[in-house]
Amino acid sequence: MSIEIRPAGRADLTRVLRLLGERHPEDPPLPEAEAARTWSETAGQDGRTLLVAQNGSGELLGTVDCVVMADLGRDGRPRLVLENLVVAEAHRRRGVGRLLLAAVRSLGEREGCHRIQFLAAEDAYVHAFYRSCGFTPGEGGGFSLHL
Repeated sequence: MSIEIRPAGRADLTRVLRLLGERHPEDPPLPEAEAARTWSETAGQDGRTLLVAQNGSGELLGTVDCVVMADLGRDGRPRLVLENLVVAEAHRRRGVGRLLLAAVRSLGEREGCHRIQFLAAEDAYVHAFYRSCGFTPGEGGGFSLHL
């Protein structure tokens, strides 16, 4: 199966919301007008990139939100914070998450980041997955990768 990792565009909003809904199915859906406003704010932020994984037939398989942030430490090199890594349930354990994390790492390297960091769900499988991708667990459910 061919998978492309690319920045999300406005046309992806409905499908990205569907993926995010899989992460927290108990949350009510975001009203369309609010989703469009939030998308515009997100897309307009410097250093913000929402990546999607798409198969050859155009189906979105996963998404991850990346923010490159200025950092006064580490010689002023930025850091990348990731949020909302989600792979569609029907496509989990097929390498989609690894491809998304590889794209996150490439983005961090291109931007000159000194590390990638994020918080992870309290789930043994999820923690093992992140460790297998080279991330180191820290306190409070956090993970990081020094670049």
